Amino acid sequence: MWEAEEVSSSERYRRHRFPIEVAEHCVWLYFRFSLSYRNIEEMMAVRGVRVTYETVREWCQKFGALYASQLRKSRPRIGSKWHLDEVFLKMNGVQHYLWRAVDENGVTIDILVQPKRDRWAALRFFRRLLCAAGGAPRVIITDKLRSYAAAKRWILPEVEHRQSRYLNNRCENSHQPKRTRERQMKRFQSPEQAQRFLSTFESINTAFRFRRHLLSAASYRRRLTHALQLWRATALGVALP
Repeated sequence: MWEAEEVSSSERYRRHRFPIEVAEHCVWLYFRFSLSYRNIEEMMAVRGVRVTYETVREWCQKFGALYASQLRKSRPRIGSKWHLDEVFLKMNGVQHYLWRAVDENGVTIDILVQPKRDRWAALRFFRRLLCAAGGAPRVIITDKLRSYAAAKRWILPEVEHRQSRYLNNRCENSHQPKRTRERQMKRFQSPEQAQRFLSTFESINTAFRFRRHLLSAASYRRRLTHALQLWRATALGVALP
């Protein structure tokens, strides 16, 4: 049996005109695929559900972060090898940096949008990662940005540090879904919007992003079925046994 969480589904969706299934499906479509609110409005209209794109936007803003937070609690245990990388984000003509970390299995540990990539920015990111993972890694892999080494000496002096342009391909390649969404949204408007959207996007999208080329068809279907069950439980505010 599923166990109820602190907020029941009746309280979470109180005073909403549409059923729970409609709201959670629209949120899933938006964060799982490169779709706009208007795209989702049309897709739901084909199914006979007359929901406006503004309603879809409100659902995504209201429930997206909540679903993402619950999915993070259900994700696999963070591995001992962390891959760290940062990419450029330009918003309103101002350059920012998206700091991102994944483990050896491709699970996103955390992200952070910052205006700089100096030692202090790296230090803030390391502290955030330790809080999110609940402990220190065995080894971290980064590119040759000197800020990583400077911050590591302060906060992770005992951790092995490997710096290489090619060892970090796992993190660099996993930026691709984010870049696709950035183009589809015609860039982010502010650091706050980027941080809010990407934190939710990473948690929801990663739950359905499998290493398909390494799985048989049967294994892929089993994982997909489990991911959909987990998503449904998250929307209902319950926990899988």
